[in-house]
Amino acid sequence: MEKFDPKELKKLYIPRHNSRKGDNGKLMIIAGSVLFHAASIWPLEIASRIVDMVYFSSASMNNDIVQNDKNSFRNGIIIERKNLEKYIEEADCILIGPGLPRDDGKENLDDNTKELTEKLLIKYPGKKWVVDGGSLQVIAPDVLPKTSIITPNIKEFEMLFQKKAGFENATEMAKKYGITILLKGEEDIVVDKEKSVVIKGGNQGMTKGGTGDVLAGLTASFYCKNEALLSTACASYINKKAADTLYKTVGFYYNSTDLVNEIPVVMKDLIL
Repeated sequence: MEKFDPKELKKLYIPRHNSRKGDNGKLMIIAGSVLFHAASIWPLEIASRIVDMVYFSSASMNNDIVQNDKNSFRNGIIIERKNLEKYIEEADCILIGPGLPRDDGKENLDDNTKELTEKLLIKYPGKKWVVDGGSLQVIAPDVLPKTSIITPNIKEFEMLFQKKAGFENATEMAKKYGITILLKGEEDIVVDKEKSVVIKGGNQGMTKGGTGDVLAGLTASFYCKNEALLSTACASYINKKAADTLYKTVGFYYNSTDLVNEIPVVMKDLIL
């Protein structure tokens, strides 16, 4: 397993000076619920700083909350479920799962998370997918397209694959399903069917709720215009580096919104 080389950051796509709107990425985010409202805001906020267009679809009640909360969401387009597939077809990448209802996947009269996720993954196997959170807790792994990046924590990995989380099993599952896995932990492990990378760094402040949602949004934003392994490893490294930078000024006393705001500063220093 290789240690991540920060020189890889220079391989990330940089918008051209003559770019037009949409050239630099269109991301569809399917996330959030009434209970997990903020889980959809964090990936939206980080994505809006990186890609040209962010489309957002959530439970109907959460759509209303986000629509009304102009201070939290000004930089994207809210999509009703009935129009979801139209925007999936247009998007370069789709992030699904942050904050979607857990357990049986139901919340009031909204979609069943398992049914929604599996239906879309099966129908659009050629699209780039980042699968996170609630979706990982309810789907069967054999529906994951080979274009998928999954971002499980230890619990989610074990729920999805019925195997103990660790490097060997992550490598085995990446090869078996032909996917890219970001196994989150004190050290993040990124594996695909050919390569594995370990990303060190970060600190205890990253135990705050939402840091994984930020990471999922960052990964999906990069994946719009980059290959899967590069997108995943770079997102992990930048997320941890932003946490380490925050530690220098506020110690462990930061939250996921602070992380969202710090990441563009870190990206400027490391990439441009």
